[in-house]
Amino acid sequence: MNYLNHQLFSFEEVNFLQRNIKKKDLRWEDGKNTAGKHAAKVKNNLQLKRESATSLRYADLISKKMLCDNLIKSFALPKKIHGIMFTKSGEGMKYGRHIDNSYMSSGRADLSFTLFLNSKDDYDGGELSIECINSEERFKLNSGEIIIYPSTYLHSVEEVTRGERIVCVGWIESYVKSIEKREYLFELDAGAKGILANHGRSDELDLIFKSYSNLLRLLGG
Repeated sequence: MNYLNHQLFSFEEVNFLQRNIKKKDLRWEDGKNTAGKHAAKVKNNLQLKRESATSLRYADLISKKMLCDNLIKSFALPKKIHGIMFTKSGEGMKYGRHIDNSYMSSGRADLSFTLFLNSKDDYDGGELSIECINSEERFKLNSGEIIIYPSTYLHSVEEVTRGERIVCVGWIESYVKSIEKREYLFELDAGAKGILANHGRSDELDLIFKSYSNLLRLLGG
């Protein structure tokens, strides 16, 4: 399965986000309001109103944080991060099996992400389940951790049976549409940076970085 699991925010940073997202005067609405026709039938959660000042402020903070993260940049090759929403699921809430829309008003969805905002000990259930051709994996991450995966995968959120699950979700439009091509570029970039760290710069390594840059130009859409 082609995904990235990564600690994006520190303990202090995610606690700051939590405190502001949990304020009592915020407006939460039915998650079905922004779901597609099929997804709305299986979606049962709440989301912070996208146009609210709090949602816009912290969506922008998260987007900037992702765009500055070297590992995310190498893995996702993000052209645009969009559609960011803050969602919460209480007891009995879940999001059934679905696939994200290919195109949204905010951009193309090549990759989906979930940023976990509260501790996994705060709730039972609520695992993110991602399906591949021959496998299915479930993720329940620590606060501040993000998982990024192809939007072409079927996925769901298991029912919360205790407590409350709070996450941020959104999408990435990549410079490279193809999952396979992004994987090749990611591995080439990681390998070249590893050689640089262990052995320093060389004429041969310059050729590898040159090939990577030119491949990105060739494969980018």
